[in-house]
Amino acid sequence: QVQLVESGGGLVQPGGSLRLSCAASGSTFKFYTGGWYRQTPGKERELVANITSGGSTNYADFVKGRFTISSDNAKNTVYLRMNSLKPEDTGVYYCTGKRTLFEVRYWGQGTQVTVSS
Repeated sequence: QVQLVESGGGLVQPGGSLRLSCAASGSTFKFYTGGWYRQTPGKERELVANITSGGSTNYADFVKGRFTISSDNAKNTVYLRMNSLKPEDTGVYYCTGKRTLFEVRYWGQGTQVTVSS
């Protein structure tokens, strides 16, 4: 049974940093693509960043220069380093991934990120 489990969320002050981790478990699971979406108040779920198993990345405009996505294929883990956090970054962050291009996308349960003074 495939599971994606996020960790690293929490409360941080504006300008601070957090590092989110997404660990994949289950038989034979390896990320073909991995990524992060977020759900913020009053908005639909939106892409934050994604990465391929080969290391190619892309980012939403609102996080470019602040967030960095990375992965450790040997550990089946995807990370999101978030710097210079703003109150508007507050929301639930969801890990997502695929084992192959044509397979269903898997989702984690979400981790809360709150940026507040």
